[in-house]
Amino acid sequence: MSNLDRQATPSVCGGRGFVVAEPVRELLAPRRVQLGASTEVRRLLPNLGRRMVGAWAFVDHYGPDDIADEPGMQVPPHPHMGLQTVSWLHDGEVLHRDSLGSLQTVRPRELGLMTSGRAISHSEESPKEHARLLHGAQLWVALPDAHRHVEPHFQHHTDLPVVTAPGLSATVILGELDGAASPGTAYTPIVGADLSLTGGAEARLPLGPDFEYAVLSMSGEAEVDGVPVLPGSMLYLGCGRTELPLRAVSDASLMLLGGEPFEEELVMFWNFIGRSGDEIAQARKDWEEGSRFGEVQGYDGARLPAPELPMTPLKPRGRVR
Repeated sequence: MSNLDRQATPSVCGGRGFVVAEPVRELLAPRRVQLGASTEVRRLLPNLGRRMVGAWAFVDHYGPDDIADEPGMQVPPHPHMGLQTVSWLHDGEVLHRDSLGSLQTVRPRELGLMTSGRAISHSEESPKEHARLLHGAQLWVALPDAHRHVEPHFQHHTDLPVVTAPGLSATVILGELDGAASPGTAYTPIVGADLSLTGGAEARLPLGPDFEYAVLSMSGEAEVDGVPVLPGSMLYLGCGRTELPLRAVSDASLMLLGGEPFEEELVMFWNFIGRSGDEIAQARKDWEEGSRFGEVQGYDGARLPAPELPMTPLKPRGRVR
């Protein structure tokens, strides 16, 4: 999914200066952003005061939306570099096309994982014949410097490992959880998991103390470490945890996001993640001139133009304690 904000502003991400080294309970409220005519998303990362969770650098939650009489998601061709996109659905379908020639319909609880590496472009749309509801999350993972120029590629995985406990089922989307590893390619120590809880269930999820974590509420009513987390909000949990208490008031779905704190300082502008303002400016120029990012074939419509760069220089700022 693209950042369609025409007033895009740069985000300075990464560095350990904002990493909380002990357990916390910091509730993050979303910012509402319109994607096209019929899809509104709740943007949870980057957030005021909290730009990343591990290598997770961008989180949008959308739906559930009734799109029976609507076109649904319609995100025209747009570029990415320096990151991975993670598409995760609870309801509906999303048709992915990219400049590599990939054409794939992603369905609920299937992993659509696109590694942009040095450069890729893609589009996302609800199929013409689509389900009534659309509900999911779109996430970005920042690529570390050693891997951010890899060849772009797309992966689609329908068979993901599941960790279970009484009243809890955890599908491992990316990385590892309790010894279960996702088949998706990860470039940093990371975890992403979809948690399903039955009403009244109480569980303790094993965590790694060296990771920082956050939990996104997708649906239902649940408490995370004693804090009520409503759908569309995210609870940042810090580091230093070995387990996470969960309690479901009703049937509930959550997403666990975590990873080793990302040490590198980044500049994130529009759909690019880089290390300097010059790098971002060159990427924008390349997209506008039609070079480097390839062409998405088969999408019925024009590609997205890039927003203007800000007047102030784009540069990563100090985050080191």
